[in-house]
Amino acid sequence: MTEQGSECTQAERRVLDAIDEDQIGADLVALVGFPSIDGTAAEAEVQAWCAERLRTLGMAVDHWLTDVRDLADDPAYPGMEVERTGVWGCVGRTGRADREEAPALVLNGHVDVVPAGDLDLWPDRAPFTARLAEGSWWGRGTCDMKGGVAAILGAVNALSQAGVQLTRPLAVHTVTGEEDGGIGTFATLRRGHVGEACVIAEPTDGAIVPANAGSLTFRITVAGLATHGSTRTRGVSAVEKFERVHEALRRLEAERNADLPDLFAHLDVGWPLSVGQVNAGDWASTVPDRLIAQGRYGVMPGESVQDAKAALDIAVAQACRADPWLRTHPALVEWPGGHYASGSLPEGHPLLDDVAAAVRAVGGPRPDVLGGPYGSDLRQYAMAGVPTLQYGPGQAVFAHAVDEHVSVDEVVRCARAYAVLALRLCGEQA
Repeated sequence: MTEQGSECTQAERRVLDAIDEDQIGADLVALVGFPSIDGTAAEAEVQAWCAERLRTLGMAVDHWLTDVRDLADDPAYPGMEVERTGVWGCVGRTGRADREEAPALVLNGHVDVVPAGDLDLWPDRAPFTARLAEGSWWGRGTCDMKGGVAAILGAVNALSQAGVQLTRPLAVHTVTGEEDGGIGTFATLRRGHVGEACVIAEPTDGAIVPANAGSLTFRITVAGLATHGSTRTRGVSAVEKFERVHEALRRLEAERNADLPDLFAHLDVGWPLSVGQVNAGDWASTVPDRLIAQGRYGVMPGESVQDAKAALDIAVAQACRADPWLRTHPALVEWPGGHYASGSLPEGHPLLDDVAAAVRAVGGPRPDVLGGPYGSDLRQYAMAGVPTLQYGPGQAVFAHAVDEHVSVDEVVRCARAYAVLALRLCGEQA
């Protein structure tokens, strides 16, 4: 293991000299140019681009289409929040595609993005045109996480340009559907693409994230009794009744976050509970007889999805029992969309030190080791027995934002670290 201040090997220096910042930028511009919002045709288009790009880098590529119906009956199916009939997978690996040896390292990145929102808030109303300014790339997906994918491609390109022949396979997994459940990684693992270790290039702001919480989408329907707004006391407002339920949700969040583990102690809230959508009523002068609220609910590390659901179900049921109307018209709790369990790297696994050493070897500071409050594909690799952590360019606070951007220096530094890590874990043939 190379410590800070020690020399890189000759092979590592050769690979680092081959890092091409201009090519990394060109790849990122191309990736951002695909408006690969979940559930759109551009998800397939960007995967086709990734498959061709990996082929040009000399990798053996598996590019395939999976029928979603073939996945839905699996007990581990992660769910979706958008409509798809199929999901395209893309895996590149060094060496021969038909070799049975598992890759020594997998580098994973998702190429789907969330919607851009109000286009008037984006420069030139062009969220899918990457622009370089102030030392950063700006645009939808630059941070979450096409910047990480560009860094992965930059590392593979450097290995290729340096003429490195790896002793053991290196694999690249590009996936879609991560933002709404993780169906892309699920299909990839189900096809048999695993490895001895995996690094996901999610934005971690220079830290290594060996564990993250999970996330569930909930929907709560509250019934009321409609009447004319001028005689509102004769009806029951579903909005007012939801206030009782919402108070219970706030208490539940506070109780679940009262004592955060050390890995998550840097967060003010480790597993947030957030109501993101509220729809009620159909006429301004009518007391609303139905309200539908949807939100995001954090799953604690080590907590099963079933136990997490049960905790929210109980909290809502208790709130209903305390209210005369809700006691006889209880709120309905449903769980649509993706199911992100929590996940973690096994305690003491050497991958954490290996990644930290690679970062330091390329001139980066010793990374902090922190837990992430968000769901990701880490848990899917962990459940498949693949030790996994996250390290990638960007800050999560800019993900999904209208000012989404990623530092050029961060992307390049990650590409350098991935290249050194791949060389160390996979080895170079004499």
